Amino acid sequence: MTDHSAGPPAAAPGTPAPAFARALTEIWHKTECWGAVACFAFIAILLLVDVVGREILAPLLRASGMTVGALGVQGSQKLSVFALVIGSFLGIGIATATASHLTPRVAFGWVPKSWDAGMNRLADVIAFVALSYVAWVAWTFVMSTKTAGLVVPMLGVKVWPIQLALPIGFASAAGRYLLYAIWPALRPLPPEFQE
Repeated sequence: MTDHSAGPPAAAPGTPAPAFARALTEIWHKTECWGAVACFAFIAILLLVDVVGREILAPLLRASGMTVGALGVQGSQKLSVFALVIGSFLGIGIATATASHLTPRVAFGWVPKSWDAGMNRLADVIAFVALSYVAWVAWTFVMSTKTAGLVVPMLGVKVWPIQLALPIGFASAAGRYLLYAIWPALRPLPPEFQE
């Protein structure tokens, strides 16, 4: 929790992270990255097919004398929003894993540099508790949506499976902060020192 403008932070003291913990976090991160890439690729492909169908193919077929209805993808905008929600909440874990999330620097430098390791561990525990609470609130929200039986109009699909991205995203970040508190060596360097 100190100002890192003087140079990269010192190596985290304490127990080095076991190989299984490092492997777990790497697999976890790659899975979230691939999930986010899949979501955003789905959005791009879906919207491209929708626009080409509506704006190019349908007019060409009509010009050739064929009678065609709407050739776009039904519900493409809603499906794109759902994929965006899922991809964005996967991004919470990705940002935590890469230390690329916003970090308020208000209290940096308020404690002696020798307290860095303890303060960082305390910050990780506080972040774990706070994000666990938010994940629980999000889970409660999703379960209330499930109980209410809400369905997406036009698509006829239940809303709650899509909303599961909320508690999963927050729980993912919470889990990482717990691992950082246990094994500080797993904590990524801030972006300014990652080169």
